[in-house]
Amino acid sequence: MTTIDFPKTLKWGAATASYQIEGAANEDGRSPSIWDTFSHAPGNVKNGDHGDEACNSYHLYKEDVQHLKKLGVDLYRFSISWPRVMPEGRGELNPKGVAYYQNLIDELIENGIEPMITLYHWDLPQVLQDEGGWENRDTIDAFNEYAIAMFKEFGDQVKQWITINEPWCASFLSNYLGIHAPGKKDLQAGVDVAHHLMVAHGKAVQSFRELLPNGEIGYAPNSGWLEPFSSEQEDIDACKRGMMWQKEWFMDPVFKGSYPEELISIFEDHNAKLKLEDGDLELISQPIDFMGINYYTGGLGRYKEGEGLFEVEEVPLDYRKTDIGWPIYSDGFYNILTDLHETYGDVPIYITENGACYNHEVEDGRVHDKERIDYLKQHLTALHRAIKSGVPIKGYIVWSLLDNFEWAFGYEKRFGIIHVNYRTFERTPKDSYYWYRQTITNGWFEV
Repeated sequence: MTTIDFPKTLKWGAATASYQIEGAANEDGRSPSIWDTFSHAPGNVKNGDHGDEACNSYHLYKEDVQHLKKLGVDLYRFSISWPRVMPEGRGELNPKGVAYYQNLIDELIENGIEPMITLYHWDLPQVLQDEGGWENRDTIDAFNEYAIAMFKEFGDQVKQWITINEPWCASFLSNYLGIHAPGKKDLQAGVDVAHHLMVAHGKAVQSFRELLPNGEIGYAPNSGWLEPFSSEQEDIDACKRGMMWQKEWFMDPVFKGSYPEELISIFEDHNAKLKLEDGDLELISQPIDFMGINYYTGGLGRYKEGEGLFEVEEVPLDYRKTDIGWPIYSDGFYNILTDLHETYGDVPIYITENGACYNHEVEDGRVHDKERIDYLKQHLTALHRAIKSGVPIKGYIVWSLLDNFEWAFGYEKRFGIIHVNYRTFERTPKDSYYWYRQTITNGWFEV
């Protein structure tokens, strides 16, 4: 047996997102989000599922915090529902919505768990979408107003903040590929939304510095890893282009103050233009305290003429996939972390999401999800390699604490280390929960 041990300074956590777990969609003054609208429209979400009830965490948050306490995590990453706390998208706060998050924060702190807040995990108020949503630059100011209100409400207790989760998903997946809310299929809309999200990030960081100089703020882009199929230059270049869409497009502006020219040209070749205004890049490139990284999958890539925007074809490494169909590629986790360190320097990194979809059900009161444990072992081993290679990893946060509403897949796909019965809302910790708890307690595991 080989022991994989971690620094005592590494923080361990678990993550969720508001629309995926809270439910109570029509309670206590919450207004609809774009995900309410999208999920209730026929054909957008598997089985017609929606987040009206989700995991009912709005009412069961105390039980969820107790699961976190027993798990032994240092921190809990959750997101605030913008339409719950600010139903008009700007202006007046909703006292009942604010009280819910205040109660959650109090409960976490009382149980020795550090809260980490994500401001935007995709549930834009529908009232702002009606004005053009993230395609409209006015939404940048609305987001800043919302962010300032949250900093003022919770900043005395919450020191760790994330502006935007997975801006690639909120822009291109949602507005170019049309898979997520609002479901548009327009490359120009994708480019506009991506840029406006990054400017909104910058404005929120600026406001944060003024209001909470002792806190820490970052953002949480997602990235996979494409390994070139061969040493041929066209395969190497194709993989770079394919990853650049998620990686450099959302990281270069923050850490280098510029967008990658190659991607600008590709977009222009497809009649989509990056619309920069004076001061945008200065706003986006303000120093942040950490980078969050969400990693799930990767594979091989090779050049294929006419294959999508970037002429890259993904080739599965082998037949191992999670139940959502994503190839398992833990070496890609190590590769992306060391690449980020080499490219952007000593930026502290939190793994803000990493986990696997396996759809096991409860049998005799237990959930035997050995495959998820194997996935976590593989990826935590890759994380250990990255730490040993000098990558400044501050924490690892598993996705997800609970099975939940998995966006366009509805409730069919389960990522949680706790099983949720969506009829009764009963929570059943899985074998992976107990394995993760033991790993946190020990600070090591054996493979």
